[in-house]
Amino acid sequence: MTLADVVFGLLGVVCLGSAVLVVTTRNVIHAALWLVVCFGALAGCYLVLTAEFVAWVQVLIYIGAIVVLMLFGAMLTRAPIGRQQELDSGNRPVAALAGAATGGVLFVLVVAAFKGAYVDVHNAAVGDGKVIGTAVFRFFVLPFELASVLLLAALVGAVVLTRRDSNRIDAGR
Repeated sequence: MTLADVVFGLLGVVCLGSAVLVVTTRNVIHAALWLVVCFGALAGCYLVLTAEFVAWVQVLIYIGAIVVLMLFGAMLTRAPIGRQQELDSGNRPVAALAGAATGGVLFVLVVAAFKGAYVDVHNAAVGDGKVIGTAVFRFFVLPFELASVLLLAALVGAVVLTRRDSNRIDAGR
């Protein structure tokens, strides 16, 4: 076992632990911050696997954009930030069962889909940013741009839904 294996294992444990804390914490802001830890540990895993480009995309897109979008959404909607009694309902066993069933189905599907798949590491350009960039901007330009427009529309929609309508307030006087 090499040092890279140990670091990868430790980062995997941190990622898994923080992912569990994301879904079990009752404070929305704390959940978003645990998500930052999870994404950071995942980026570290990518670095250990010598996929530098994917690691930086993880940091820039997920930590730099998605988590910030979640925090802005929580702040702009004026959602309650602390613990809420209506979230402490007795549906935990049902939710745990549904989550375990979904995880099991996804595990079986992934194993079945990638059973015969392999990567020839001696001839593959692992972590090569040029190959990934060429693939993204040659073959996946439209989905990439559609995802950015969708995220922009979600942010604009959150702002529109949470702003006060000053015309309606003035009309009532």
